[in-house]
Amino acid sequence: MDKIQKDTLKEKIIEEIHAVKEQIEELKELTKPIKPENSLGRISRMDAINNKSINDRGLRMAKMKLTKLEMALSKVDEPNFGQCSRCKNNIQEMRLMLMPQSTLCVRCAR
Repeated sequence: MDKIQKDTLKEKIIEEIHAVKEQIEELKELTKPIKPENSLGRISRMDAINNKSINDRGLRMAKMKLTKLEMALSKVDEPNFGQCSRCKNNIQEMRLMLMPQSTLCVRCAR
């Protein structure tokens, strides 16, 4: 991977980090506890609890993605960045552009 490709990838990672941070803030709002004093019907309350658990999972996943993106950003200048951690072949450039936190090539990820 040459310097121009790495610089483009850095920009992509930074954009992704900002987007994930925004997503995390939105999900934090959606995962606040449901106050019992809110006058919801039994079914509506169950719906709200179900939605909260789905958003909790989304929040955990977004936090994991943020951690991986920050790690990728810190390693992008290393000479072996973009190399599959399993087979040691280069990870496809398009895969890195779509998923900059990838540590496996397509073949090994299967």
